[in-house]
Amino acid sequence: MEIILVFEQGIHLSPETYRDLSEAVQRLDVRERWEYDLAHLPGAILIPLGELASRVGELDPSRPVAAYCHHGSRSLHALRFLHGAGFTDIAHLAGGIDAYSRMDPSVPRY
Repeated sequence: MEIILVFEQGIHLSPETYRDLSEAVQRLDVRERWEYDLAHLPGAILIPLGELASRVGELDPSRPVAAYCHHGSRSLHALRFLHGAGFTDIAHLAGGIDAYSRMDPSVPRY
């Protein structure tokens, strides 16, 4: 992925770009468990935003991270936290899983 976060804009990935990320990218779902149970993307690691500070050790800072949430706000908060924790190759799914599900109808909208 090789993307560095720029706080003024953030790094926003389109649903198509997110879909096509390599297996090396850690896909981070920062929604709540009940949201994940309704719909999630394959290979996603579920760490709700409120638990990220205590569970950040579950992520490898040497690998890229691409976060997502429902519409994109929580994942941007996650990027800010991750940047402060030393992660540099970070991005998020613009429009969240809602935008992704509009591209891929096999992912339910809620």
